[in-house]
Amino acid sequence: MSPAAASSTIRVTLPDGSVKEFGGPVTAYQVAESIGSRLARAAVGAKIDGQLADLSSPIERDCSLSIVTPERKAHGSESRATMEPDPDALYLLRHSAAHVMAEAIQRVVPGAQLVYGPPLETGFYYDIRFPDDRPLKEGDFEAIEAEVGKIVKEDRRFTRYELGVEEGMKKLRAEGSKYKVDNAERAIAASGGSETHGSESRATVKLSWYATGEPGTHWEDLCRGPHVPSTGRIGAVKVMSLASSYWHGDETSDRLTRVYGTAFFSKKDLDEHLDRLEQAKARDHRVLGKHLRLFHIDEMVGQGLVLWTPNGSVVRKELQNFISEELKKQGYTEVFTPNIGRLELFRTSGHFPYYADSQYPPVIERESLAALASEGCSCAQLSNKLSTGDIDGYLLKPMNCPFHIKIFDSQPHSYRDMPVRLAEFGTVYRWEQSGELNGMTRVRGFTQDDAHLFCTPEQVQAELLGCLSLVKIIFATLGMEDYRVRVGLRDPDSSKYVGDPANWDKAEEACRQAAKTLGVPFKEEPGEAAFYGPKIDFVVKDVIGREWQLGTVQVDYNLPERFDLSYIGPDNKPHRPVMIHRAPFGSMERFCGVLIEHFAGAFPTWLAPEQVRVLPISEKTNEYAARVVAELKAAGVRATLDDGNERVQAKIKHAADMKIPYMAVVGPRDAENGAVSVRARGVQHDLGAMALGGFVAGVRQEAAARLAWGEPGTVTAAMQVG
Repeated sequence: MSPAAASSTIRVTLPDGSVKEFGGPVTAYQVAESIGSRLARAAVGAKIDGQLADLSSPIERDCSLSIVTPERKAHGSESRATMEPDPDALYLLRHSAAHVMAEAIQRVVPGAQLVYGPPLETGFYYDIRFPDDRPLKEGDFEAIEAEVGKIVKEDRRFTRYELGVEEGMKKLRAEGSKYKVDNAERAIAASGGSETHGSESRATVKLSWYATGEPGTHWEDLCRGPHVPSTGRIGAVKVMSLASSYWHGDETSDRLTRVYGTAFFSKKDLDEHLDRLEQAKARDHRVLGKHLRLFHIDEMVGQGLVLWTPNGSVVRKELQNFISEELKKQGYTEVFTPNIGRLELFRTSGHFPYYADSQYPPVIERESLAALASEGCSCAQLSNKLSTGDIDGYLLKPMNCPFHIKIFDSQPHSYRDMPVRLAEFGTVYRWEQSGELNGMTRVRGFTQDDAHLFCTPEQVQAELLGCLSLVKIIFATLGMEDYRVRVGLRDPDSSKYVGDPANWDKAEEACRQAAKTLGVPFKEEPGEAAFYGPKIDFVVKDVIGREWQLGTVQVDYNLPERFDLSYIGPDNKPHRPVMIHRAPFGSMERFCGVLIEHFAGAFPTWLAPEQVRVLPISEKTNEYAARVVAELKAAGVRATLDDGNERVQAKIKHAADMKIPYMAVVGPRDAENGAVSVRARGVQHDLGAMALGGFVAGVRQEAAARLAWGEPGTVTAAMQVG
């Protein structure tokens, strides 16, 4: 082969490591064809050097390439892996569906001006300016979906074309959409092609459009792409909802309508998604929490501040008792700390002023505030003085760790004392934007099942494994075994992280090695570390497929340095400890909110606020029913009596509606025989007559076993005992 011919060869490395060679430029689709016709037919896009691209994208240099198809892939732990569509394929599909929906909307509402429409994790949206005399309504959804169906049936190609800056801007201005002109100007500036960079830089920048069909003859939109090959690859589209938005998020600017939609490769996948949404609506912890009287949020108390009602307090207390038992087994000691501390403490830790935006404003002593006011100190000057440390104050604690550090530092420690494990159910406060608050899952005041371990460098790995084992015990007990793990590392290009890079390297490697022991997939994510150290986060998938970030474990070489912590080593010299932060539940509020939705409010017996409701058939058995309640309570079972005047079927329905695990129906025959007629949660679960002593023992046994799954009644052996 001549040198000239050799230089024109393009080498494409495939995911399996094999290499395809081509004599000149090719498209991603041609590469797929060279692998196999079946792959080429299934392909919807490609990843070229890790970047999503159209199948028509030209390849003019050596690269790595993978073909994107809708083929389902395994997600989740090995034991409970689910097959789900490839996320990259869904991204391409939904980006393309946003274009198709926008075209359909412009057919239904002529004069609608498009602004922008990105894909989302579960769908897409398009922000649109509608004519004042023709707003979009939910009643238009059916007509829009009908037009979408026509466009999909036409199976038009997504065709990309590019124009230089001058020609492209001329085209946009002629079309008269200030929104698209603005989008283009922003894209040009982001590409380094603004006029301040000169004509040479601008000449290298291109604006791109995508037409659904041939440019100039079919609908098109300014867009970076990429897209699926044609509209016919879009299996199913649903217009979901409408919301208000503003141009650039500015409430003083143009008011827009945000149209949400979703798309899947098949009608079956769409139907399953819609079913999950219905389930999620039925499981909404805000609705169930009110209905089951688990918690209350009151405007007079404050947004994002949870009031735990008696029923919710039972759930929280049972969870706390459960984890406290495990902490005792692992050698933790419990501590208590105040809800407020001096700013100097948080300056030393680094939490203030660097994270001031997510904290409540500092509290300044009255004398200091009066003196500053008399000096004419402005609000801006006051803020500066707080940031620089010229004046002191107090802060509602955003974290428990500085307090635990000071407890550790309050007395000398030898290497023989290590590790020191301090645990606390400590309440912290964060300032969340009001629009981000959400029931119990996003709040401003929350209690962490927090602990901080102070150990020698040699103990880090073993302590990490102990923390991870605790998380696994919690998830297994609660039936939340489908989870993934992400290891948050520092971003080498960011300046937000503190500490010695060598210590960071050690901490990150410790997290990697610990994550490998879990037996579930884990992913490293640069930029997701805390400012003081890397972390291991647990992302749990609930019974309807939603993901929640719950427990976390973090390795920290930096705060011991900032607080100058030490212990005396075997050489009789001071050494720096390593600190591990861990919170298996994360936040009691968030965790309980997730549990409410995970169990749809039907808690397992050990967590249920009310475990048994006793239902006398008539007044004649009220006295015996009261005795049944008394025996249950004496055995530690949470039981109540419904001796109202309603018929027993109405009582059963009400108890089932309140998701109580067991109903003990008592009539004259039960009273005569010292028995109860037992129904498990749900009107169809009739367990029949049982001796009172056996029933009491059975419920107690089931609760003590902390069974996670299934309707109650799984432990019945003890109930059958005379």
